[in-house]
Amino acid sequence: MNWKGFAGLGCISVVTMSSTPVRAQLPADFPARPVRVIVAQAAGGATDLQARLFSTKLSENLGRQFLVENREGAGNTIGFGYVAKQAPDGYTLLAVTPSFTFSPALYKDLDYDPVKDFAPISIATRAPYLLVAYPGVPVKSVQELITYVKSRPGKLNFGVGGAGSFTHLAAVWMADLAKIDVDYIPYKGTGPVLVDLMAGRVDVTFASPLTTLPHIKSGKMRALATSMGRRSTVLPDLPTIAEAGLAGYDLNTWHGWSAPARTPPPILNKVALELAKVVKSPQIAKQLATDGGEPVGSSPEEFRQLIVSEVERWRRLVVNSRITVE
Repeated sequence: MNWKGFAGLGCISVVTMSSTPVRAQLPADFPARPVRVIVAQAAGGATDLQARLFSTKLSENLGRQFLVENREGAGNTIGFGYVAKQAPDGYTLLAVTPSFTFSPALYKDLDYDPVKDFAPISIATRAPYLLVAYPGVPVKSVQELITYVKSRPGKLNFGVGGAGSFTHLAAVWMADLAKIDVDYIPYKGTGPVLVDLMAGRVDVTFASPLTTLPHIKSGKMRALATSMGRRSTVLPDLPTIAEAGLAGYDLNTWHGWSAPARTPPPILNKVALELAKVVKSPQIAKQLATDGGEPVGSSPEEFRQLIVSEVERWRRLVVNSRITVE
């Protein structure tokens, strides 16, 4: 499988979707009324917090309210399906993360298509995940982990934030490339996984820098590698999983915005430009860096290409690895 995921996104800049003039014109007063930003997860999570942060700044910059509305449930598919059915006028937007692209591979009979039923706006931010281990596990690198697991197949347990979650898919992908046999233990979120890892009940997991850095610094867990194809700006001395010999492993979590299909391109470009201004502002960029994140601010077309490629990549992984969810 070709898993070249997100290389080169660091230098993305906002451009128009095409050099060919578009017939549709941006309404002179857009936005003329409040804009809803739908979050398919519960309030208080990372996606919700970023959506609220960006919405607050957009409200300040544009003089119109951007209001976050949570519609969680069914693996985020309730919120996604809701936005797909809204009017394509730019007044209902959707905050999305990687689950938007792998949900179709896990859930059958969805009432929406992530490619056909949405108009991508922009990849706002991205962040790596860290592969971390309980300090009592006698490994200090990915290669040592692979050797350790191969000497005792099925004995190492890998905590994941639920069956079919982002961390589960990340773990399966790594194990497939390494040709190792591990025992996946699903939890209801990564928080409980980290609690059990620090207690020695979980051997290894994937988690964000935001939730792991304090514990890495205190010695309660050990960082083995970063998931991105290049080294993290937060932990520049930490090698990547690809560097450890698993060529092609390049994974990061991202936060982007989309709209219902057929939303006019001028509106998409307007929101993309304004969102890029927000995430690349010194204040927001600094705040993202403290959490291990990076500003992106892509064009609608670049986001569309990412979504199309990721939908196919996750589908192949789920099918090949026979991953199922209840």
